[in-house]
Amino acid sequence: MILTVTPNTALDITYRVRSLRPHTAHRVTEVTERPGGKGLNVARVLAALGHEVTVTGFTGGVTGRALRDQLADTPGVVDALIPVAGATRRTIAVVDTTTGDSTQLNEPGPEITPGEWAAFQEAYGVLLRSASAVALCGSLPPGVPVGAYAGLIKAARSAGVPVLLDTSGEPLRRGVAARPDLVKPNADELAELTGSHDPSRATQDARRRGARAIVASLGPQGLLALTPEGRWHATPPDREHGNPTGAGDSAVAGLLSGLVEQLPWPERLTRAVALSAATVQAPAAGEFDRAAYEKLLARVSVTAA
Repeated sequence: MILTVTPNTALDITYRVRSLRPHTAHRVTEVTERPGGKGLNVARVLAALGHEVTVTGFTGGVTGRALRDQLADTPGVVDALIPVAGATRRTIAVVDTTTGDSTQLNEPGPEITPGEWAAFQEAYGVLLRSASAVALCGSLPPGVPVGAYAGLIKAARSAGVPVLLDTSGEPLRRGVAARPDLVKPNADELAELTGSHDPSRATQDARRRGARAIVASLGPQGLLALTPEGRWHATPPDREHGNPTGAGDSAVAGLLSGLVEQLPWPERLTRAVALSAATVQAPAAGEFDRAAYEKLLARVSVTAA
């Protein structure tokens, strides 16, 4: 079982409009709702790849009930979310179907009480006993300690469970120091962590800070990986046009599934890039275009960097 942790779950709502213009009214042509937050997106992609996945984190209120109802209809995903008094947030993506550009509006998460955080930590320890790998994903809601991910990484390492970290800011900085097996920042998060806008130098710096391996998302330029086995640059064949929301989460799913399957690094990176590009062509985060993914697997380029 692969475990994904999403402290700040969300109900993802995607609106599609023909042309997004400020200060005007818009007629929405399509609306989709999905259980969201980075770890839930990762879990849905992993399940679609055939892996057994358990999700945990916090959920509450009317929005949280809607999220769990939809999650119950997701094959291969087990719900181990912790109920809280506060309301789960919503995230709104407005997609301009003419340009493919997306505008994101993210609500704040619920306030987590000390008792709710303690209940989560206890449940997390139990879940680790049957986990083959764990992904710690996304922002921390109010009330959760800023060093929470560092503590969860240490618990996973003590349990002998490989751990991937995908977050930003101070939680990323503290998490890296706890020595996760893999960190997957985007270019901006990597620059904020290291102070360098040169991805090659920044990945070296990030690895020196404690991470065993770093895989940086470079947008249309693909992924740059620095691992104990070597350094690679994986690139898609073309720039995909569509909704990029969730593309990074699909890359995490590719990397995590490759880790569990013990694939060589170039194959992990190929899968991650193909899934990311195929997600841009899908209608919502946590999904990917299966036909596009299969075609892209043979066209992704992975070179030593």
